[in-house]
Amino acid sequence: MSTPDRPFASYHLWSLVAPATGQERWHCQMRRGFIKARQHEPQVKALLAQATAPQRIGILAQKGVYEFHHHRHLLKQSDGVERVAQLLKLGNSSVQVQQRVLQILQKYHDAPLLLDKDIIQLTPGDEGFPKPIVVEQEDYCFRLYAAMDCVFIESDSTLHILDFKTGKSAFDKRQALVYLLAARYLYPGHEAVASFYNLEICKKSELISINNYELESLKFELANIAHKHQHDLQKYQEKTTNFSKIFPPNPGSHCRFCPFNSICEFADFKQTQSYPLPSLRAHS
Repeated sequence: MSTPDRPFASYHLWSLVAPATGQERWHCQMRRGFIKARQHEPQVKALLAQATAPQRIGILAQKGVYEFHHHRHLLKQSDGVERVAQLLKLGNSSVQVQQRVLQILQKYHDAPLLLDKDIIQLTPGDEGFPKPIVVEQEDYCFRLYAAMDCVFIESDSTLHILDFKTGKSAFDKRQALVYLLAARYLYPGHEAVASFYNLEICKKSELISINNYELESLKFELANIAHKHQHDLQKYQEKTTNFSKIFPPNPGSHCRFCPFNSICEFADFKQTQSYPLPSLRAHS
């Protein structure tokens, strides 16, 4: 097998390598192995292609915001929600997905967060991989992937990176930090802040910023993650039978919510207590 090219990092990879605070108990490295090392195997590829209801809701909600601002007149029209639902082909989704997305669209139509904002980037959420940013220092180099939902300019010329959320998952500050690092390369010379907004419960996060010292520490951390992951991939490619040693499992009740439980020999369904797992939706 060929060896991977230059190592890469992203928030998604960071979340697969290291759990968010409070999620250590049900974090499983084998999940990273399935997603990043075995993603081209037919069974794994098929499982990755199956979007769960929460994933569908997240994708459609963001696309809905995009459509509202792509067709701005719909924000003013009484049938704007219905029109956007048609653009999203919402009728093709399950009843659960339809109901929740319609509620999100109605809330956004009633109080559009981005109305009158100086938007410089707003993505539909299904745009695929962004162009990688090359982060290069004297002692390391890696590709950084950061797909931002929305970027706008505040009245004081601050660059504001906004990430949309749905569901009940807690905001993970690490994602905002990755976006702020990317902004230093994509929008040089701009002071930047980042925040999250849950479209379903209309909740804003605090504004997150980063200083130069924190930025350098972040680059070093992401470089370590990138190189560790590349090293793990190389070890797996050299000996695929060592999969469970390179990407060790952490079986437990959370296995019931893992998309790979049907093909994972370590899946454990004996316990009954449940824990949320992060979404598979990611850009790298």
